[in-house]
Amino acid sequence: MTATAEIYGKLITLEGGEGAGKSTQAKLLAKWLEDKGIAVALTREPGGAPGAEEIRNLLVTGAVGRWDPLTETMLHYAARREHMARFILPALEAGQWVICDRFIDSTLAYQGYGLGVDLETISKLRETILGAFTPGLTLILDVSPEVRRARTAARPGSEDRYERMTEAFHDRVRAGFHAIAAAETGRCVVIKADQTVEEVSAAIRQATNRVLT
Repeated sequence: MTATAEIYGKLITLEGGEGAGKSTQAKLLAKWLEDKGIAVALTREPGGAPGAEEIRNLLVTGAVGRWDPLTETMLHYAARREHMARFILPALEAGQWVICDRFIDSTLAYQGYGLGVDLETISKLRETILGAFTPGLTLILDVSPEVRRARTAARPGSEDRYERMTEAFHDRVRAGFHAIAAAETGRCVVIKADQTVEEVSAAIRQATNRVLT
């Protein structure tokens, strides 16, 4: 993937475990930017392009153990490659800001810390697929296990494969996101997402202002 730092600096990603409110906050952030006159493309992972959406269905539905962890990791990166080629890079090259609900850090947290895939293997896969491409800002929405359980229990839907994984898995994912944030403080901001939608949105806007100036 070839892209300049100026271009990929306009990619903002929202990360976090199940029930963190990423989709809601991504939409609110997009509207806030649009109200400021900024062109925005809103997308998600896995998915965001036709082929990637087909892979998404394989990943988020069905039995919890339907994939070998490394196979699952490669499926995420296959979807990501399609997403980058078909949606993210064209939008960035057209001058838009891109807001993405999940990106590289979810793979590291879920398949690496959560499922035990070697972190260096994931890092090499990322380099092979994306090169030096990295988001300009990553907002990690953090919720307690109690809030996660309450929120996921309250929402319907068939895309619940990850939600049905064990408590220990979700604890490892949360710890993984914290480790990622600690290692990349220049890119990542942890947002306390146990708060109200309005409070979380305000914290996100404050964090986003730093990449707009």
